[in-house]
This record gives sequence, structure tokens and C-alpha cells, in this order.
Amino acid sequence: MDSAAAAAAAKRVQIEKAHNFMRQYRDPESRELKKLSANQFMDVWAHYDKDGNGYIEGTELDGFLREFVSSANVTDISPEAVTDTMLEELKSCFMEAYDDNQDGKIDIRELAQLLPMEENFLLLFRFDNPLESSVEFMKIWREYDTDNSGYIEADELKNFLRDLLKEAKKINDVSEDKLIEYTDTMLQVFDANKDGRLQLSEMAKLLPVKENFLCRQVFKGATKLTKEDIEKVFSLYDRDNSGTIENEELKGFLKDLLELVKKDDYDAQDLAAFEETIMRGVGRDKHGKISRKELTMILLTLAKISPDDEQ
Repeated sequence: MDSAAAAAAAKRVQIEKAHNFMRQYRDPESRELKKLSANQFMDVWAHYDKDGNGYIEGTELDGFLREFVSSANVTDISPEAVTDTMLEELKSCFMEAYDDNQDGKIDIRELAQLLPMEENFLLLFRFDNPLESSVEFMKIWREYDTDNSGYIEADELKNFLRDLLKEAKKINDVSEDKLIEYTDTMLQVFDANKDGRLQLSEMAKLLPVKENFLCRQVFKGATKLTKEDIEKVFSLYDRDNSGTIENEELKGFLKDLLELVKKDDYDAQDLAAFEETIMRGVGRDKHGKISRKELTMILLTLAKISPDDEQ
């Protein structure tokens, strides 16, 4: 191919990319989606998550679905060829299939189930059994924050991803260069404040917990808290059945409480300050443990706070 032909081909790809971003990832003959590399997947995510909030939702989701469907056509039709009626039907089917947590938007883990990717990179998104609670999350955090900096730096994240691949018995399929690429891509995806490391709230998106039990309506004053409710919460965090919530159990409980206030942006320093406040509030700021009685006091206080007063 001469230089003029190459330039024309490049221009054609640029025009096509601008017209329909997903079209470049389909085979020109079969129209099947090609297998995406880690970097290509990142490009797709960044293109459609235009506000960078970690979700494809609203008009972003509409745009993605229109382009995803229209890109499958042999002829280069406009995404607008997908009518509003077709879009609503498509969205209903799509969300039923891929919106696992039924929040009406697509997160990066859900998108990873839709797009064909390098098998090993996809494994990093596939936690078939989400963590049972934030207690397990805090244990993992302690294990990989080896320098106790309060952040997961690039080398620590690489160790975490290496161990995930080992567990999946795929580590021998991944070179060191590839592992570095995966680490860099994961940082690009989850490092919301772009400081080159993961804080608590960012790592929590990479390694999600099945449910923040404290988000349930029963703790928002809608219904009266029962002894059974208190016992459920206590047993959820008292993983070693010692009769008190302590160490990673306590930090997991406080992380869940903190999420009710700080939502999507909190770090280890926020957690430490919050722990000091809570422990002082229950009158026990020295022993670093919470009893059933103290947990009851915290939950009853939480139940009295209306959603508008949470801040």
C-alpha cells in the first residue's frame, strides 16, 4: 500500500470512528465484535463514560446502545437510525441481561461481561463470588497496602492482580510486560482523582462488596429496628464470633458507615478520623472494640437520621 492509499485508509478509519465509535471494533466481513485488548477496552469505557463518574447512564447509555446496534450493520448507517421505540425496547432487554445490581446504569464490571476481551484481562473483572462484607475487603486492603501508606500504589496493585491470576491458574499465560499493562489500565479505570494510586473508595469499586447492609431501608427510620435486625448486623461484622467487633471487623463496619456519608470519595485518613469520632461517641475511645450494646446505640442513632440530614 502506497503512502496516499495508507493516508486515505487512515482518514476513512478516523471518519468512521468519529461517526460510530463501536464500528472500529467489529470485523468488516462478519460484523462480529473483535476481541478487545486491555487498552481498547479502556478506550471504549472512557469514550462512553463522558462525565467520568464510573457509570454509563442516561444519555451516555442511550448513545452507547444506539452505536452498539447500528455498528453491526454492513452498511454505515447512522446511530440515529435506531428509533426511540427500538431504543427503549433494546434498553429494557439490555439492562435485564447486564445490569446485575439493577441500579439502572452500567458499571465497568457489567460492561466487561458484554464486550469480548482478552481472556486474562476479563478475569480481573470476574469475581464470581463478590465479597460477603467490607470485613473481607479490609483484610485484603491490609494485605496489599504493604507499606501502610493508606493507598494501593502501582506495585501493590500489580501484586494484587498477579495473585488474582494465580488463583485463576492463568498467571503463566501473562508476561511481566502484560501484567504491567493490566496494572496501568486498571489504574486508568479506577483512579478517579488521577493521583497514580488507589484510595479506599477507588479500590472498593475494583473489589466490590455484595451489599452494604447498612444501606437497607430498615436503618433509615422507615421501620422500627428489632433485636433481630441488630443481631444480623452484629453477626455480619463479628466474623470470628468473639462477641466484639474489632480490628478489620471494626474497620469494615466503619467503612460501610462512612459510605453512607461520603458516598464515592473517601480515603484511609477519612476512615481513621471517622473511627475516632465514632469511638468517642460511644464513650470508648481506647479499646478499639464495639460491643452489641454499643452497636445498638450507633444503629439507633443512624435510624433517626433522615436521608436529607446524612451529611
